[in-house]
Amino acid sequence: MIVETEGLTKSYGPTTVLRGLDLEVTEGSVLALLGPNGAGKTTTIRILSTLTRPDGGTARVCGFDVVRAGADVRGAISLTGQYAAVDEEQTGRENLVMIARLRGFPRPASRARAAELLERFDLLDAADRRVRTYSGGMRRRLDLAMSLVARPRLLFLDEPTTGLDPVSRTTVWDAITDLVRDGVTIFLTTQYLEEADRLADRIVVLHNGGVVADGTADALKNSVGGTRLDLTFRSPADASRARNVVGGVADGPTLSVPSDGSAAHLHRVLDDLLGARVEVLRVATHRPTLDDVFTSLTAVAA
Repeated sequence: MIVETEGLTKSYGPTTVLRGLDLEVTEGSVLALLGPNGAGKTTTIRILSTLTRPDGGTARVCGFDVVRAGADVRGAISLTGQYAAVDEEQTGRENLVMIARLRGFPRPASRARAAELLERFDLLDAADRRVRTYSGGMRRRLDLAMSLVARPRLLFLDEPTTGLDPVSRTTVWDAITDLVRDGVTIFLTTQYLEEADRLADRIVVLHNGGVVADGTADALKNSVGGTRLDLTFRSPADASRARNVVGGVADGPTLSVPSDGSAAHLHRVLDDLLGARVEVLRVATHRPTLDDVFTSLTAVAA
């Protein structure tokens, strides 16, 4: 395991943020840490990246204890925070060369690594412009490139696409996918459930300082219920008549019927209603989403 925590605790004054967090991350995977504001996501990343000391418990990152071997941890990881940490008065190339030099690269190697990352993140055309002229998406891509200068084994991404437009967000997602192909482990926090659904091999949901769910996106979706058919009728009376034929739960002119998601089941329901002379105006198939999971888990754990 590239990340292992056991009984991790952290409080700020009277506020307990983490309550005995147990967590494991497999090398070469993407783990998404979800949770409402204040659940402990950023605190977890700050502890694992050695920026904050835990009050109790243990944490090992890349085989090193985060308290006793912080320098070794920092040598194996990179962190991209919620806001792009770039020097706006330097060019994109100068930012990358600066980081390479700070990480001990010789001058020629610094320039070569900067050029490689500028090309990888589609920033070559803007390489010699001052960063203050960059769009939000370009700044985020540069920030991500800067975190990869030293080729980390583990990359922490704390809400990496907050504030980006959909096109820029997709570009960052593609970059993250490429990193995983190259063997980089990604530890991601996000407020965008679509982001977790698309990128993560495994999702952990935090609430009130503890884990309330842990699994793949599909497993978490299935945990809150299967597919359903939402049937709309002309009136609540028609929905009630339909419920007597095919079951389900009526709410006004709408009837929700549990389904296995197959076309055969849909046809059977419609045929039964046609035989009972109940007219259906509209049919929609609803599959559970991570939004459903998140809402269900945080409501139950509140």
